[in-house]
Amino acid sequence: MRSVDENIEALSHAMLSDAKAEAEQILAEARTKADAIRQKAEDEAAAERAQILERASSEADRLRGQMIATTQMKTRTMELDHREKLLEKVFVAANQQLADVQKRSDYNAIARRLVREALTQLKPSSAKIRADKITQSSLTKQVMDELSKEFNSSLVFGEPLEQGIGVIIETDDGHLQYDNTLETRLSRLQNGLRPPVYRILIGETL
Repeated sequence: MRSVDENIEALSHAMLSDAKAEAEQILAEARTKADAIRQKAEDEAAAERAQILERASSEADRLRGQMIATTQMKTRTMELDHREKLLEKVFVAANQQLADVQKRSDYNAIARRLVREALTQLKPSSAKIRADKITQSSLTKQVMDELSKEFNSSLVFGEPLEQGIGVIIETDDGHLQYDNTLETRLSRLQNGLRPPVYRILIGETL
């Protein structure tokens, strides 16, 4: 039989062995949990990085799109501004050359047509014709009588125009008038003329 001391020593060895085994098991479980936690953290970090990159990419696309749109808008604005300046120069030049119309051999017929158009618009029973000096001299007594008869209207000359070429017709009471000066006619036609004039300026064929 073993002595008491031997039994105690054997029991101590057994307890130490069990304690060591239990400690190793605890350490193994702890390592497993630590590995799992670390892997989860790495997975979450990777997912977060991916989201950040995706958001950054989306933001970059958005900013790039804004820059492109802004550039296109600025380019279009510059083109329109250039177009308007060109057209403005053309119409200013055209306006400055209106006086040349009165040098044409058929200006008497043009002056008569200006009055007829205005009378057609107003249809007055009586009216005053205001005209620049050259236009007024083109409207002879015979022309005035013919127009008066044609429109069944009493026509007289009013105060000469200080500005403008052509005629302004006013009713006797002054309530209605029709401006048929060449300057006003050009202004009325200007919007419709802009597209074809611009196409001519850039070399297109109408």
